[in-house]
Amino acid sequence: MPTDCISYQKSGYFTKLIVDYLDEKPELKSLHNRFPTIENFKGQLDEKAQNYPEENRKSLVSALENQYKGFQISEFTKANISLLSNTKTFTITTGHQLNLFTGPLYFLYKIVSTINLCTTLKREYPTYDFVPIYWMATEDHDFEEINHFNYKNAKINWNTESHGPVGRLSTEGLNNVLNVFASELGIGENATYLKELFEKSYLKHNNLADATRFLANELFGDKGLVILDGDDKSLKQLFLPFVKNELSNRMSFQKVTESNSLLQASYDIQVNPREINLFYIEDNLRERIVFENNLFKVNTTKLAFSEKEILELVENQPEKFSPNVILRPLYEEIVLPNLCYIGGGGEIAYWLQLQSTFEMNKVTFPILLVRNSVLLATEKQIKKADKLNLSWADLFNNQQELFTQKTKEFSKFNLDFSEQKEHLKQQFEKLILIANETDKSFIGAVKAQQTKQIKGLENLEKRLLKAEKRVYAEKLEQIILLQNELFPNQGLQERKANFSEFYLDVNGKLLEKLFQELKPLEPNFTIITL
Repeated sequence: MPTDCISYQKSGYFTKLIVDYLDEKPELKSLHNRFPTIENFKGQLDEKAQNYPEENRKSLVSALENQYKGFQISEFTKANISLLSNTKTFTITTGHQLNLFTGPLYFLYKIVSTINLCTTLKREYPTYDFVPIYWMATEDHDFEEINHFNYKNAKINWNTESHGPVGRLSTEGLNNVLNVFASELGIGENATYLKELFEKSYLKHNNLADATRFLANELFGDKGLVILDGDDKSLKQLFLPFVKNELSNRMSFQKVTESNSLLQASYDIQVNPREINLFYIEDNLRERIVFENNLFKVNTTKLAFSEKEILELVENQPEKFSPNVILRPLYEEIVLPNLCYIGGGGEIAYWLQLQSTFEMNKVTFPILLVRNSVLLATEKQIKKADKLNLSWADLFNNQQELFTQKTKEFSKFNLDFSEQKEHLKQQFEKLILIANETDKSFIGAVKAQQTKQIKGLENLEKRLLKAEKRVYAEKLEQIILLQNELFPNQGLQERKANFSEFYLDVNGKLLEKLFQELKPLEPNFTIITL
């Protein structure tokens, strides 16, 4: 096939906002700090160095050392945690939900993008150190988004309930999930490895946060990945003044609303702010804090506080306050000496709404980088695409458009009547001129006839296309079958499939291939041959 990548802009899978961001449209400049180029990291380094408090470093390292107690960690991760004490060490961060057994493939792509960018930056700026961070979304409560993963044609479900922060959720009952997964995997050395990895991750740890830390550490520990849990009292202490400010002044609502007003004329809005962008959390509770009748209330509960009472609670128990999607990025950037956040298109879209909130809080806004995306294809699939004369641009196309496009290419006839319609239009324009100079009452009749004739040609065009689709049905069916293999349910493979099925296909070498191929500062879909 002629190319092994396709640009995000031409893929058809990104919103106008992200396409314009990648194209560096000047009207978006006020919504971000620096565009992700290797040269721009120098300015980001200087700015973050000036604005990141030394005491935050000490708290961060202490929290990480505490969180990793009881875990066997690689010498590379241990070294990176130690490096974070140094003022010339900075982080590159991605965040993700605690999806069961990593969930969709793009979890891996996020982490690999983050690690590879650290490697690239170290080559360019050798006097600094760069640590890859995976911020676990342990305080999320959208359990239905994470309680399953797909293995080939099977959906592996964890049937339990969760009402609080998912990181605190007990792993009880996951032995049943392992039994289902094991029966799907079958036998073999790689299958045994995956079964044991699931068992060690989820059956040997008591909660989902610890299980996910173990799993991510097993997959990426040898690359020095540092895994951070934001559901941490000592880290919430750093965020305490900002929580108080949100409760007392509620300025983030105003700032994000202002940013949204700039965006909404041309783009869809990713998230909308609340009056108060905080949750109240306990082990089995995560509910919005609302302000009603001069009281701060916890939604759907009887909990209510005066301003004095809730500010005292923040002071004494900051771990009970959890930022929502509007304030979590601010929390991350307060805790970390971070230069760049790596996320998917949806994440970058809502980060672009937050620049003014960061300015208001005098916190450095990170560089925003759209993560690498990948399409995994077997040699057999690539040979089939070559035989059918398909490019990657063809396969990324909308299925119905691809169907029509290929029918026109296969046909011995010209199925596009644009030339005939244009000729007809010109003839009727002459008739309208004649009617205008002789009897203007005929103009309406001429225009009606023009519409009828054009519609007749369009109907002929559709009927001929339909007939040709029948003629080439077998070849077109092969194309559609191939596209459906690569784009399950006409969506991105990386959002459907789990790494486990490809791990088996490439004899455990999937991560090795990803580290070799992914280039974070090049925004393309990378096609990797298995």
